[in-house]
Amino acid sequence: MRRKVAPNSKIKTLVSVLIPAFNEEKVIERSLQSVWNNTYDNIEVIVISDGSVDNTVAAVQRFIRSRTRVYSQTTPKIVRTKNGLKRIWQRGQTPVYRRIKLVEQRNGGKASALNNGLRHHANGQLIMTLDADSLLHKRAIANAVRYFDDPSVAGVAANVRVIEEHTVLGVLQRFEHMIGYRSKKFFSITNCELIVGGVVSTYRRDILDTVGHYDTDTVTEDIGLSMKIAARGNLKNRLIYAADVAAMTEGVGNLKTLLKQRYRWKLGNLQNIVKYRRLVFSLDPTYSKTLSWYRLPMAFLGELMLLLEPFALGYVFYLSLHFMSLSLLLGAYMTITVYIILTILPDEHLSLWGKIKGSLQAPFLYFIFYIMNIVQLVAIVNCILRPGKILTLSDNKNVWISPERAGKKAASFS
Repeated sequence: MRRKVAPNSKIKTLVSVLIPAFNEEKVIERSLQSVWNNTYDNIEVIVISDGSVDNTVAAVQRFIRSRTRVYSQTTPKIVRTKNGLKRIWQRGQTPVYRRIKLVEQRNGGKASALNNGLRHHANGQLIMTLDADSLLHKRAIANAVRYFDDPSVAGVAANVRVIEEHTVLGVLQRFEHMIGYRSKKFFSITNCELIVGGVVSTYRRDILDTVGHYDTDTVTEDIGLSMKIAARGNLKNRLIYAADVAAMTEGVGNLKTLLKQRYRWKLGNLQNIVKYRRLVFSLDPTYSKTLSWYRLPMAFLGELMLLLEPFALGYVFYLSLHFMSLSLLLGAYMTITVYIILTILPDEHLSLWGKIKGSLQAPFLYFIFYIMNIVQLVAIVNCILRPGKILTLSDNKNVWISPERAGKKAASFS
């Protein structure tokens, strides 16, 4: 899926990196530094503080003071044409432009912050959003830009990893993300990708302007935006997953916060499926059949199947006890363990030691994953008990509730 930049391309596309933030004083400078370290030069970084009441604003201002706000390594020749002034870059020159801007607003929610940045401050042809607790790989922006050489690509989903934590929940979330994102390769190949997560996402500016930016009627504005774009016809507006657009984010630190997070994800997913239900089993030729007849129906059925999992597991235990045989349990254990190892070994961003360590952890993950199964089950039950929130959409200008941040200074992709 990786695209090569055209050999005659001289002027780099301007990328606007939007970072919405609410009370992120522990991590915002780390995030900004990861953007600043990127190999891609033609960028502007816009931090939108959404009513932060901690030292987020001071941290951003401190980072700005420590960096040159605007600089260019080359100077274009300005000529006058019939259409006005035009910049002419000399042979072999490429513009290098970097700027950091801080925007403050009253608290209105993440979607409101992103829309403010988009509508009033961003100038780039490509828009990348980044969560304030996340880190970009040094080649993430350059790699993301290459995919847009294909004019049918409207949005690019990143390869998001969880920063390593040596706790049960930390290991659980890290491997869950690693395994889950492998399936997105299949969704890209079959052109049925539907969810471009908000941790890191990149879109064409013109498609965002066309669809009216982020909606605020669901609790997951990122899922809402990618589904809204797909609803315009995913054959011409393709959403793809890019394994080489890598980023890292913090996992949640406790079970209570994890339960709240997964409830919000489940609720937002169901809200958007209901909102765009016209796409399910649609015969409209602007949609791929894999989207309308496979991806969307399975997205809905997959949630409902969580309710059957306890009964299926209980039945397996019953058969094992009834026939005094552990073959069914051992078979399930071996299948999951082998699958995890086959996911770890070809991973693009793990070092050799990382793959060895992950493979050694794989035999224990089968049991750890039952924690997530319980969390997911509780989340879907909570959604079902609140059908009004799924079926009746309303404006969600809610105050952010940021989880406790670890704020580690160092993180590695290996």
